[in-house]
Order: sequence, then structure tokens, then C-alpha cells
Amino acid sequence: MNLGPTVQLLRSLGVLVKRGFVHPLRLAADARSAKIAARCGPFPAMINYTARYEPDRHALVDPRGTLSYGALERQSNALARGLAAAGIGPGDIAGILARDHRGAVAAMIATGKLGVRVVIMNTGFAGPQLREVADREGVTVVFHDDEFASAATALPPSVTRFRTWDDGRPPADGTPSVDELIAANAPDPLPLPAEAGGLVLLTSGTTGTPKGAVRTKISPLQSAQLLDRVPLTRGGAMVVAAPLFHATGLGQFTLALSLGKTVVFGRGKFDAEATLASVARHRADTLILVPTMLGRILDLGPDVLARHDVSSLRIIASGGSAISPGLSARTAAAFGDVLYNNYGATEVAAVSVATPAELRRAPGTVGRPPVGVTVALFDAEGREVTAPGEPGIIHVANGLSFGGYTDGRDKDRRAGMISTGDIGHFDRSGLLFIDGRGDDMIVSGGENVYPVEVENLLADRDDIGDAAVVGVDDPDFGQRLRAFVVPHRGATVDPDEIRGYVKSQLARYKVPRDVVVVPEIPRNGSGKILRGRLAELPAEQLAD
Repeated sequence: MNLGPTVQLLRSLGVLVKRGFVHPLRLAADARSAKIAARCGPFPAMINYTARYEPDRHALVDPRGTLSYGALERQSNALARGLAAAGIGPGDIAGILARDHRGAVAAMIATGKLGVRVVIMNTGFAGPQLREVADREGVTVVFHDDEFASAATALPPSVTRFRTWDDGRPPADGTPSVDELIAANAPDPLPLPAEAGGLVLLTSGTTGTPKGAVRTKISPLQSAQLLDRVPLTRGGAMVVAAPLFHATGLGQFTLALSLGKTVVFGRGKFDAEATLASVARHRADTLILVPTMLGRILDLGPDVLARHDVSSLRIIASGGSAISPGLSARTAAAFGDVLYNNYGATEVAAVSVATPAELRRAPGTVGRPPVGVTVALFDAEGREVTAPGEPGIIHVANGLSFGGYTDGRDKDRRAGMISTGDIGHFDRSGLLFIDGRGDDMIVSGGENVYPVEVENLLADRDDIGDAAVVGVDDPDFGQRLRAFVVPHRGATVDPDEIRGYVKSQLARYKVPRDVVVVPEIPRNGSGKILRGRLAELPAEQLAD
């Protein structure tokens, strides 16, 4: 919905007050936080605000225990002083290669206090990919867990290294740790830098090396976009299972800090039952994950789910990749009306949110744009698509869009709006649906096929736990569809029966010619399918 600027502003302010992001009786403190955010970025501002008024409120829970907002503020001050003494400051670019824990968070806050740009690295990077991204982004200092020390050795000696989490053994090369710097320096704040260094988010990299999307400025008012359609409120606990190196985890983590919530991290790699146990133990009201994680939780079965009291949950926020109608329905059956389907992109942040009521009415929808966000569809010739049900390329305007990739490239822009690269359509009630990625489209015999429609159909079967569809070369049709399916535990699937099932439900040209049973579908940290890896599987691995 297009609203006038004044109405948008008033609505945004109303959302921020309602959610507890802005306190009407603390306007001076709110103004100070805005100033810190402009000079240091959002993380130092949010920690400072709650540390000032509620220093004993729990900020983080990780494998080492609980850390308060006051302690995190003091530790990040001490770390900033230690880094400054080591010659790190404005103009430096810091890479963070770490699991989600206090050491990584302290590094993000401390570097912000120094005006250093931060690049959050994917923990799945091997040494060569880490080196490629670090070279492109100009990384001068890296913070890494001991777990990733071998990958970090691929960086040139000129890159200064600090350890964010140690495994209890002294490093062979003497790399200093964040803990050592904190212990050796005073917790007093440093003067604010002249300007924020900014944050670089890496794209999912499903089609190649992840690109860097830089953000240097953010207005607190724009946070209303992330709060408008999801009823997050001040206080309480949020379990963040989605990794911070992807936009879903980082965006919700940022909101949690802004609302003075307790953020609960897991213990390394995702564990479905441990995540449920964490929700129960901390009486969390919010769970942040990606669809594959949600599917694994539901796959635990009713007996395991019943062991954990998660009645405190009011919000399960899923994002990062598409959620199928079947997964949405299973979530509602298991947990009630708590699922919020967030649609966004690294380059544009918030696009739309589907509420539980909307998911009940229209499973698979990504909902409606929040306040301050405009969404439009354009065809390949740049003409706006307005008819219900007609597909078009999704474009967004919201004030949170990036300024371009760090390598100089950009996304397509039309009429002041930026493309997400996704194909979608609106229904007659104005709900948005994602039909697929533009670069995932398969052209078979002159017909356009978006894999997600076939994947959702397959994944909603009782005998299939996961599915992916890719296009492969075909001498007659140009491309043909190949489906990869993961059977549910104990289930046996028949490729011929699956082909017949798809034929009975969809158009003939959408039926996969090949159906391949595999143990798992390769996905990245945000749950997106790595289609290139599937398409490149050698023929000998595809025998039924």
C-alpha cells in the first residue's frame, strides 16, 4: 500500500512505540542511541541503551553461560581498547568467521565502536573461498574460532588474527584471543568514531562465490518494517537457530537486541531436539530458524515434541528460503498459530511477512509488505504487472536496500525499486506468492517451469522428507526436469509412481523425466537448495 510520507512516518513511530523499541519517556536516551547508531552502527547503540537502564538484564546465553547487557557493554569497551592498541581502527575491515556466541558478538560490537567495517563470513567456507572473499572485501583483520583456524591460515600474513572461541588448547602460532584482550584492558568507553564503518552481508552464493552487499546507514524508523507484522515486544527470550552470517539470523538478532531480549544461541551446528529443549528451558517466546530447521524439528515426531514444554512460544519466524504449504500446515498442527513467514533478501532486507491467519487462509503465501515497504511486479520488458495471478519479477522500495555490491555490480532497478531476482504474483486479496527464482527457471520444450511448484508438491507427500528439481540438458526439449527426493525415515519411494503422481496434479510439461533418490538435498546455511551441485552430479551417481 502506498501511503504519504507523513502517514508512513506516523505509522512507523506508532509501531516502534508499541513494540517497545522507542520509549516515550526516554526521548533523550533514544536520541543518544540514534547518534551512536549513526557513528558506530546498530549493535553498539542497542547494547548501550539497555545497559544504561537495565544493566543486569540477560543479553546472551551460549555454551559458556549467561552474559548481561551491562557485562557485554563493558567487555566490548575493553575489547575495543585492546584492538585500538593493536593499531586497528577506521579504514580497517574485519572478517568474522565464528559460530554464534559471545566472542563473535563482542567482536561485532567492539569493531563498530572503532568505526571498522565488518564482514560476517560463512562458517562453511574452506580456506580458498575464505581467501577469495577476504581479498575481494579488503579484509585486514579476522576474528575466528579455533574450529576454523586451519581455514584462517589461508589468509596472508598481513591479516591480523584474533581468536573468538578457544577449545582449551593454546594455539601453536600464539594467536591472541578476544578474552585475553578483554582481560587486559579497562572497560571504559572510547570516543565515538567520526562515522560508522558499515556492515557487509554476503549473499547466499547458490550460483557461485557469495557477493558482498554493504550497508553503511540505517534509520531506527526503518526498524518498524521488521516489527510491523510480527508482534515482537520488549523483553523475553529469543532462541536464534538461524546463523548470524545470513540475513535471517542477523536481522532477527538485531531486533532482539533493540528490544532488550535475551538471545539464546545453540551449541555449534543445528540440533533439532536441543533447540526445542532450549526453548523450553528458557521459556522463550520467539524461535528464529530457516525452513529446513523447522522441518527437522517436526520430523522428530509427536512423542519427542511432547517431551518439551514449548507453550511459551508466541512466534516462530522462518526466513531465508521458501516454506512449503505442507510445512506451514504441519507447524500449525504441532504448535498452533505461531508461524510467521518472512520474505526478504540480502540486498533489500524486508519485503513481506505472512501472518498465521494468512498462512491458514493461503498456505505458501509470503503475505503483505509491512509499513514503509512498496512491492511491485515487472515483466522482462520493464512493464508493471498488476493483474492478479500474473507473474512478474518482484521489485522493492523500502529505504533499507543496499547501495550495490562491493565488487561494483548491482541488482536491476526500475522506477526507484530494486529487484529481488524472484518471480512472484499477487492473488485477488493482495497476498504475495513466490513462484521461483528467475535464474532457477527451467525452459522445457518452450514451456517455463519454476521448480518450487513441483518441489512443494513432492515435499508435501507423507513418504518424502525433502525434494529438489533442476533442469538438465536434453537433446529434444532443450532441458528436462530431474527431481531429487529424500524419503522419510522408513519409507520407500517408487520413481514411476512419483512421476504418475505429479502428472495427475500438474501440467504434463512439469512432470520430471528423472526421479533420483538421494540421502539428502544439498543446502546452504539459510536453507537454499544448491541446485548447481545437483545438476552436476555424474551419471553413475544417478542410477535408481
